[in-house]
Amino acid sequence: MFNKKRIVVLTGAGMSAESGIATFRGGNGLWENHRVEDVASPAGWLRSPEMVLKFYNERRKELFHVSPNEAHLALKRLEEKYTVNIITQNIDNLHERAGSTNVLHLHGELMKARSTINDDYIVELDSWQLNLGDLCPEGGQLRPHIVWFGEDVPAMDEAVDLVAEADLLIVVGTSLQVYPAAGLLYYADDKTPKYLIDPQAEPAHNVSNLKIIKNTAVYGLVPLVNELLQENS
Repeated sequence: MFNKKRIVVLTGAGMSAESGIATFRGGNGLWENHRVEDVASPAGWLRSPEMVLKFYNERRKELFHVSPNEAHLALKRLEEKYTVNIITQNIDNLHERAGSTNVLHLHGELMKARSTINDDYIVELDSWQLNLGDLCPEGGQLRPHIVWFGEDVPAMDEAVDLVAEADLLIVVGTSLQVYPAAGLLYYADDKTPKYLIDPQAEPAHNVSNLKIIKNTAVYGLVPLVNELLQENS
């Protein structure tokens, strides 16, 4: 099935859901009973930074009570035999905690903050709290290091390059509804084997060599990883 070495994996909210992290956007269009516009947009930040900080503090606190699941750990095992690059839409750190070493966060990282007056000033957080009055050295308020709706996705160009160079592409835990990440599938070479793993997965238009696995991250990805490792044993 596969005898090359560079595997690129695109992960979405379904990957973290099986660790107990609620998927932000549900059928009612709310994030934990908050409107997206209120907690994940520049306008929401300007209206009420206190509410935005509280929202992400709760999400951050949640991280201390969850662990990587078998799908996260499977990707770490995959690194033992292949070069693996993970592109994730998730803002949690579960891939890193599972031991994956090449992780590109498209939408930012929950355990980081950045300055509101200097985008290049980014710091790691050592607790779940980020509050009003937490400032960068230049005096700017720190905000969550998250790509909000309406903001550019700085890592997108790197993600496109990774997908274009992939020998095998695995998309897991996302129904590919959120752009620009949803368009990444189309940058893979026509000859590249592709897997789309999600309970709601549907065939993608004009994408060749695509296999659909309608299952959750754990039950869809772990058997695939085991198969790939067995082939390269």
